[in-house]
Amino acid sequence: MIHMKKKVVLLQDNKEILEIMDQVLEEEGFDVIGSLTTEPIKNIDTIDPDIVIVDDHIKGTMKGSQVIKKLKSDPQTEDISAVLTSTSNNLAKEAADCNADDFIAKPFGIDDMIDVVKKNTDL
Repeated sequence: MIHMKKKVVLLQDNKEILEIMDQVLEEEGFDVIGSLTTEPIKNIDTIDPDIVIVDDHIKGTMKGSQVIKKLKSDPQTEDISAVLTSTSNNLAKEAADCNADDFIAKPFGIDDMIDVVKKNTDL
């Protein structure tokens, strides 16, 4: 059996953070599709990721929490793990409100970020 890489859609509002997360997750063996906008969400069916990590302040018409809420309310995408990232000190509640599976508070430790992603992509 071929072990497929877990696929991550990574949407961040900050280029440096996007690049750091992308690099770290690739090194951990993930296949990362990174973007500074919500563009990849339009192709979510084609991409078929294992997990979507969205910053609440992503550039686009919707906040990250709205993107996750939409994914979680659609039977086609509700099974994709969704993680909200934000600097908000109310993040746990915001993540729960949009039905996110988990959240990563910024600034984050690299190891914590990896742990959250791994925890939410375990089959």
